[in-house]
Amino acid sequence: MKKIYAFLAQGFEETEALMVIDLMRRSHTIDVVTVSVTDELMVESSHKVNIMADKLIKDINFDEGNGIFLPGGIPGTPNLEACDMLKQAILKYYKEGKYLTAICAAPSIYSHLGLLKDKRATCHGSFEKEMDCKEYGGSVVTDGQFVTANGLGAALEMGLEMVSILDSEEKAGSIAEAIHFNR
Repeated sequence: MKKIYAFLAQGFEETEALMVIDLMRRSHTIDVVTVSVTDELMVESSHKVNIMADKLIKDINFDEGNGIFLPGGIPGTPNLEACDMLKQAILKYYKEGKYLTAICAAPSIYSHLGLLKDKRATCHGSFEKEMDCKEYGGSVVTDGQFVTANGLGAALEMGLEMVSILDSEEKAGSIAEAIHFNR
């Protein structure tokens, strides 16, 4: 079973986070662990929705994971980027070729770390200037170990893309059919 760590910081975009997490969990082959980058399991979203994370970042064994998922949101994205332990984990996963995924403003974190220079990527249009990548644009963009999406409207598509990559296209198709989504 593949394990993805989904990071939550104060001010994250809850629908982006929960849509992608929900779809990966529906596969029953992807273990998604929600992780608070604070000292509390309860994390408040950008729209004042409180979500209880599964674990605190200090309790994660990063050697067990296959990938990282970063939801966007303001101030969630800057709060994620301010977490040194998370940035170290991103760099470790990059070197190991593990999946690095992000939506909305959050792909800018990978860009700021210099990881997208030779990659195709996307993000929310208001963060386009933050993106130092080979080719920019699109709804959901997969390039090697990176999967980026441009915002809330692409969350469903991104979640299914993650299922397709981590499990199979057939599994993504069956989930899409079950939720009445035409891909």
